[in-house]
Amino acid sequence: MLEPLAGIAQRRVSALLDDLLRVEPVIALHGPRSVGKSTVLRALADRHGVPVLDLDELGIRDAVVANPQTAVTTPGLLCVDEYQHAPQILDALKARLNREGSRPGTAALTGSTRQDALPRTAQALTGRLHTMTIWPMSQGEIRGVHEDFLPALRAAPGATVAARPASTTTRTEYVDRLCAGGFPLALRRTGPARDRWFDDYVRQSLERDAIELVRVRQRSMLRELLGRLAGRTGQVLNLTSASQGLAGERKTIEGYVRLLEDLFLVDRLPAWGTTLRARAAASPKVHVVDTGVAARLMRVSPAKLATLDPTALTEFGHLLESFVVGELRKQASWLDENVTTGHWRTYDGDEVDYVIEFDDGRVLAFEVKANERVAGADLKGLRALRDALGDRFIAGVAFSTGQRSFTYEDRIHIMPVDRLWTPISGYLTLTR
Repeated sequence: MLEPLAGIAQRRVSALLDDLLRVEPVIALHGPRSVGKSTVLRALADRHGVPVLDLDELGIRDAVVANPQTAVTTPGLLCVDEYQHAPQILDALKARLNREGSRPGTAALTGSTRQDALPRTAQALTGRLHTMTIWPMSQGEIRGVHEDFLPALRAAPGATVAARPASTTTRTEYVDRLCAGGFPLALRRTGPARDRWFDDYVRQSLERDAIELVRVRQRSMLRELLGRLAGRTGQVLNLTSASQGLAGERKTIEGYVRLLEDLFLVDRLPAWGTTLRARAAASPKVHVVDTGVAARLMRVSPAKLATLDPTALTEFGHLLESFVVGELRKQASWLDENVTTGHWRTYDGDEVDYVIEFDDGRVLAFEVKANERVAGADLKGLRALRDALGDRFIAGVAFSTGQRSFTYEDRIHIMPVDRLWTPISGYLTLTR
């Protein structure tokens, strides 16, 4: 069993904030409730010697709503926590920037909903606002390790991989990690206490945060839909199947899925490369953002997932894919360059679970297998994508729960899942 999280973990996004504030007027840090945004913002404010306007506090919120111009007229960096509670503060901030010029490092904001889900006034800073997402903690952040997996692969096209040494992570440990998730407050708990935290988190997200965004007419249906999507995490999103039996129109169901995305409960991974092959599929996949939340919604315990029961094996496979995709998503958000991500699937049966395309058109591709051994047939999708892309294909990795890392064939590697959070310089040799 994993040890409960102790102390305050260092978040990778903190260093990125400092760098970006040297060039950007306003930074907005978005992410799920309780993911650690306030902790990151307060640490930033402490470094700059300024206070934080916490709009979760009703008194401060009322004062800001009544006096937005005064609220933004403060010396030094303006730090506002949960700005979605008073989005009119953005109009006041825009007016300040109009008067004073778009000076770098003017303000840092946090919000628990996606910016484009807020009212029109929240778009006031278009062109002056740089948005970032802070996801649940990565495995490296939990362990105090600086992950370098994606940059290392990106920098070594055509490399071969040698194991040094073998992985020691067991299936049971993988189960514990995906059931724990990445929320700091959940990681400080174990057993029933963690389960209660997940239940409270989902309830508050649906009963409080959702209502602040839209008028939810059928709360029970929203909760039921979230549970069904959790049971389909890591799978192609089929709204007809997911909503079967729910008393709602297609338009309402689609709106509720968007709402769950806006609250960072689920993430819709788009289809990638739809023009690469004539028979490429265009449907997105759905992933619950945090696998700890997903496992709790599915009512699967670590003890159940650790068995070889056929149902448990299927559930573990889907959760493991969402777990790996989540780790890759977090690491991609820290890269110095913008990337496009998605999954690739054709009607001929070729599929790749996660694809990262860089601005120069080059691609990294990843497949997730829940078994200890990866057979040659399991690499069919990676091979097809490599052949379709040619020199644009940097590398493909098939992750497994096994122990060894090795290059199977040209630019296709097999690695244990834990190599994602193990510094490559210490355990893997990348040689041309």
